[in-house]
Amino acid sequence: MKKAAQLLFFRGHRIPGVKGWELKRALGDDYIKIIEVLNSTLDKLGMEVKQISEDEAGREGAGEEKAERDRFMILLKNPVIEKASAERIDNVAILSAALAYIISKHGKTSRKAVEDFLIEKFHKHRIYSSIDRYIRQGYLGEDDKGKVLYIGWRARAEVDRKTLLDLIIAS
Repeated sequence: MKKAAQLLFFRGHRIPGVKGWELKRALGDDYIKIIEVLNSTLDKLGMEVKQISEDEAGREGAGEEKAERDRFMILLKNPVIEKASAERIDNVAILSAALAYIISKHGKTSRKAVEDFLIEKFHKHRIYSSIDRYIRQGYLGEDDKGKVLYIGWRARAEVDRKTLLDLIIAS
């Protein structure tokens, strides 16, 4: 369990979390059981290990093969720290607006439509660089042709869609 916590807490590369196959290699074939034990310990601290599929649909495959392809990451159950992000407020606003727009279009929309929506409030150069960065970080997903945006694996893991929409509607 100690080794699993170390793998999940400390980032080894740019993207947070650890792939299932990495956990299997480091912990053995029963890595899922070890993660469950770690999860019960983290529960006392208000955290959880979440298994996230990086594919668009989030449901491709089944069983152990799927678990090996999925990413495991530690997240807060209820974020209590409002300033936990090191992002600039305008970048967070761009991401929030883009996610809200994509959600309003049933989870997929053209990149141009998102950019046109954001241009009304933000500078063009900031929008283009932010969207590209959020695609690299996994908050937004992009089809192979680069024309359609959808909610990325990391946003599915870290963003509570209902709370986001409630906050936008309330403001």
